[in-house]
Amino acid sequence: MPDGRTHLAEDALLGMLFPFWQLVIGLFVVLALGAAAYRLAVRGPSRMTTALLVTGCAVVGIALLSYLTGGY
Repeated sequence: MPDGRTHLAEDALLGMLFPFWQLVIGLFVVLALGAAAYRLAVRGPSRMTTALLVTGCAVVGIALLSYLTGGY
């Protein structure tokens, strides 16, 4: 605001619901990852090793890109 006041209650309802939706999305992601890990484990150790290597490289790559771009 031009006079220096902050607008605290701009969207109070969305501000209260946002953490809840993050939790719901996070739970669905965890469930999907669990199902995928189970299917990989059932297929055998050779596929599991390859999947872990690919996943590890992807995590390191994303972390490196995030660090280099300075994003959060």
